[in-house]
Amino acid sequence: MEKTEIEQLLHQLAPKDPLKLPGNAEQYAVKNVVLNPDSPLKGKRIYFLGSSITQGAAANDESFVDYLVAEDGIFAQKEALSGTTLANSNQPLLKGNSYLERLAKNPPMQPLDLIVVQLSTNDGRKQIPLGQISSTKDMTAFDQQTTLGALEYLCALVTQNWACPLAFYTCLRKGNDYQILIAKLKVLQDKWGFSMIDLGSDEEIISATQQHPSYMYDDAHPTRLGYRDLWTPYFRTELLSIFKYQEVK
Repeated sequence: MEKTEIEQLLHQLAPKDPLKLPGNAEQYAVKNVVLNPDSPLKGKRIYFLGSSITQGAAANDESFVDYLVAEDGIFAQKEALSGTTLANSNQPLLKGNSYLERLAKNPPMQPLDLIVVQLSTNDGRKQIPLGQISSTKDMTAFDQQTTLGALEYLCALVTQNWACPLAFYTCLRKGNDYQILIAKLKVLQDKWGFSMIDLGSDEEIISATQQHPSYMYDDAHPTRLGYRDLWTPYFRTELLSIFKYQEVK
């Protein structure tokens, strides 16, 4: 996937240079935040898999992942590529770059504490079939060219290959197709037992975004300020909850 595609899309959605927005001012850059040496997340090894929002495509490639590294001292592996889908696809600009394909090409380094996967906002927009939730956990039963099949295959793959918890996070995205996908993810959570960071349904996040337009570039992509002041504290709290839950299991 060429980076220019997401840049062109962002230009169409909001024809402004992202870095000229107030929320992307240099003062909000990752290099200007301060490390908390006492962060309870310090030293946690986390693999982040996603697309433009995980990448930070509208924030000079600085996302919540990079702020967590700089502020909390986590060890992060950020496997993120703009415009990509969860499901495999034969579309020319998507082929070879799905979440599943990139996970295979750039797998997590061991040892590992957590895998965090973005619930893609691109599958519906790129007309990837939603698919069906299977009645089995057999990997051979999952259609990797559908979004739900790809999600289930990913769950099975993590269970089989990495002895660590799995979490999915949802994004801020308008449109009925993404809300349907979030609802399906909640059904899959009951089946597979992963954690869910449901930022996209959080009323406080939605309200804060509406009150502070400088937090966002468009309806889905945060600015540096949005990542720093809204998304990173949210993820910090959610990640701590996940690790505390794992400790008492």
